[in-house]
Amino acid sequence: MPQGQPSVVPTDGLTTRQRRNRPLVVLHTGEMKGKSTAAFGLALRGWNQGWSIGVFQFVKSAKWKVGEENAFRALGRLHEQTGEGGPVEWHKMGEGWSWSRKQGTEEDHAAAAREGWREIARRLSAEQHGLYVLDEFTYPLHWGWIDVDEVVTALRERPGHQHVVITGRYAPRALVDAADLVVEMTKVKHPMDAGQKGQKGIEW
Repeated sequence: MPQGQPSVVPTDGLTTRQRRNRPLVVLHTGEMKGKSTAAFGLALRGWNQGWSIGVFQFVKSAKWKVGEENAFRALGRLHEQTGEGGPVEWHKMGEGWSWSRKQGTEEDHAAAAREGWREIARRLSAEQHGLYVLDEFTYPLHWGWIDVDEVVTALRERPGHQHVVITGRYAPRALVDAADLVVEMTKVKHPMDAGQKGQKGIEW
């Protein structure tokens, strides 16, 4: 795709403008860090376009202070005060739609994950956001807590112009096949290989 030009022009009957503005399912998977970071970078671009941003974190603890969360909540307040950018919602464990791996049974966690997905599906049906970040969503799919075929169907049949970005390792094959853009993060080198732990501003 040199200089942003597609290598193939499909015979789908769409104009260049229609094809360019088609809503996407984006998947960031693989073993290396950076999957969520890249997703939040896309969310920043969407916010700048005035889109409603919905972030749903499926694994991270509510007690873990994530830098991106503070930044996006601030952007949400900026939008409310000035109209700049778009509205922002951020949901994670402790706010009803995720779970703590340290409390409750596995079935409790699975039930919470399914309810989280049902809420996202309702929002997709209602066209509530312009861009969804389903952070670490591949894990409840991989663990069998949420039906992959149900998710793929909802994504394919979502109405309107809604982009969906999904992150996490072990992405199911059906999700890979359904996505429009798939990135696999592979490790070449990592500071932890030399015994260095995560640090502020890099990992959180």
